[in-house]
Amino acid sequence: MSATTLTPAVTSSRRGAELLLLVLGGAVFVGAYAAVGLAVSGRVPPNLGTYGAFLGGLLLVAHVVVRRTARYADPVLLPVVGLLNGLGLAMIHRLDLASAHGSTADDALLSGDALAQLTWMTLGVALFVVVLLVVRDHRTLQRWTYTSMVAGIALLLLPLVPGIGRDVNGSRIWIRAAGFSFQPGEAAKVVLMLFFAGYLVVKRDVLALAGRRFLGVDLPRARDLGPLLLVWVACLAILVLENDLGTSVLFFGSFVMLLYVATQRRSWLLLGGLLLALGGYLAYGAFGHVQVRVDTWLHPFADAAGRGYQLTQGLYGFGAGGILGTGLGQGNPQFVPLAKSDFIVASFGEELGLTGLMAILLLYGILVERGLRTAIACRDAFGKLLAAGLSFILGIQVFVVVGGVTRLIPLTGLTTPFLSYGGSSLVVNWMIVALLLRMSDAARRPAPAASVPSTSAHRVAA
Repeated sequence: MSATTLTPAVTSSRRGAELLLLVLGGAVFVGAYAAVGLAVSGRVPPNLGTYGAFLGGLLLVAHVVVRRTARYADPVLLPVVGLLNGLGLAMIHRLDLASAHGSTADDALLSGDALAQLTWMTLGVALFVVVLLVVRDHRTLQRWTYTSMVAGIALLLLPLVPGIGRDVNGSRIWIRAAGFSFQPGEAAKVVLMLFFAGYLVVKRDVLALAGRRFLGVDLPRARDLGPLLLVWVACLAILVLENDLGTSVLFFGSFVMLLYVATQRRSWLLLGGLLLALGGYLAYGAFGHVQVRVDTWLHPFADAAGRGYQLTQGLYGFGAGGILGTGLGQGNPQFVPLAKSDFIVASFGEELGLTGLMAILLLYGILVERGLRTAIACRDAFGKLLAAGLSFILGIQVFVVVGGVTRLIPLTGLTTPFLSYGGSSLVVNWMIVALLLRMSDAARRPAPAASVPSTSAHRVAA
């Protein structure tokens, strides 16, 4: 019996568009670096060519690996991430110059924290490449569902281990070993998302069973509330033991959103919101550091020279920036504590103004939207949940950081993905983008050719 093979529709890989966007993004962050040099020292940095060539080379390596190993991957993700990382480097370099009163090392690529950030970016791109080379099919990660749970819990508990755990700015979220510091919680958010996605693929039918209907909302059965309550208790434990409000909000928010995606039931969002409010109320009544953060949020100018100093300085920076900003290198963002990490959004708000800040938030919106688009297009349930979960992590993290700096919500202590100074967050976020690219390649790849009996074969059979 002869057979006719259907030819799939030709789908462009759009790798040329990705390369063009990388070139345009490179022009923007190299221009930002040059603008900083002109504003601070009155001349174009003499190492501008070396700086641009190094960053361009890094992103070109990432592009070539995507072209070779994930040909049909989303062409927008890598340029957006590269542009955000480049802008963050330019701002950290600008703050380094302010700390050094404008002195520069002309023959060096960068110096100070900017050099450290560039080193972390290089490591992040290297691990980005490793993830794309090792994880050829994202569905294989589902085999590690419960191993991921154990690994995630172990990573969260590491800062509590005597000898390696470290308190930084009142939070015990760091470990130090062999001369290096690392935040295990950053890696935990990825492996726990692997567990959440793998678990919900199996249990979503049970969790979606109809319970009682109350005020137009289908509430789940009490015996199905176990996973949600377990994650809620775990997040409260993180808040209590490690004094880490940001991570606890990030984990719980991501899990509730993923639960909603898996079951399509609004009742999980309602219950999640109630549990979040209850947890916040209990934490406010029991712990002094939570009371300080909430009181500072509600009344930042009551103690503007003390507890409210960081938040009020950030708000003054936004006010000084106005609509168009003071210009890169021409403001005073260095007066805000932690301007390179937690408050780098305020630094951009002062020097690029509301217009520049909106452009940066638009880049994050594009990043999250492309991740969710990948989730919708994925052909398997595990890929849909994992892509949605990783996108929620990035989106929620940006929301709580920007919301805290702009006084929409209390400060949480998280950093802005790809912009803020910090190696742990930067490296892990590059790995998240690699996973999103791997899943988008599977989602956008033309479907395998299907075979159907030929017309002549039908006639013979008839």
